[in-house]
Amino acid sequence: MRRVQIVEVGPRDGLQNEAKVLSIEDKLRFIERLAQAGLKRIEAASFVNPKWVPQMADAQKLYPRLPKREGVRYSALVPNARGMEDALSAGAGEVAVFTAASETFSRKNVNMSIQESFAAIAQVVALAKGKHVAVRGYLSTCFGCPYEGRVDAGRVAELAQRLLALGCFEVSVSDTIGAATPGDVDRVLDAVLARVPAEKVALHFHDTRGMALANVLRALEYDVAVFDSAAGGAGGCPFAPGAAGNVATEDLLFMLAGMGVETGVSLDKVAEASRFLESVVGRQLPSRVLHSPAWSPR
Repeated sequence: MRRVQIVEVGPRDGLQNEAKVLSIEDKLRFIERLAQAGLKRIEAASFVNPKWVPQMADAQKLYPRLPKREGVRYSALVPNARGMEDALSAGAGEVAVFTAASETFSRKNVNMSIQESFAAIAQVVALAKGKHVAVRGYLSTCFGCPYEGRVDAGRVAELAQRLLALGCFEVSVSDTIGAATPGDVDRVLDAVLARVPAEKVALHFHDTRGMALANVLRALEYDVAVFDSAAGGAGGCPFAPGAAGNVATEDLLFMLAGMGVETGVSLDKVAEASRFLESVVGRQLPSRVLHSPAWSPR
């Protein structure tokens, strides 16, 4: 694998779990720095009920003000047709939908069964097709559930295939609670890639147990070439108790650069974005590279 694509989820997945609600201006400054770093896919907001995720309450005002850069795609998370309508009115050109591989997590996260969540996703996809908007799919708790434990890999594969059949261009197979090991990556990808082409699969690892980079390394052996990450390692899930942040974009970039894998993204500039984020959230982010002595593998 000589090149991979990074989907930066810091402005959405990273911020949604922060205690401090950032201003629109600070969010825009953060996103502008990420775009300057060379990131081409940035998940910028979510159109969800602000009662449940107050950090995303300003999505309607934020989205039209996102910095315009050639080749940069901004996506927005939407839970249902209402959220999709709001996203469309704000000018979203790409959206992400989500369901789970665990029934209990689905009910805790979106108050719907998995089957009901697919019905909601079908409505979103129908609206998206009418406006030529691309739809990405998230499949949560693919490796482990905080309520049910280990998740069956065959179920993950079946649901990933269903998301693609509905019209998603890509499925992000997600380790929502950071429970996976490289052995679990083998187990899940063996099942998923038997049904889904590798080019349609992304991976989304949280670093709760320090396994995220090891899991990325194993996934590269399967020719998966799209990985989600968050600047500084920010993030977590309000509905997944104990889940730590996403794999840090800096840490991922450092590892990939050392392997000679191209990303087109500047580690130094991502670090600048993360330091800015630290200054506005008022805490140190968990990225190891961000807080280690300055050094480059190249």
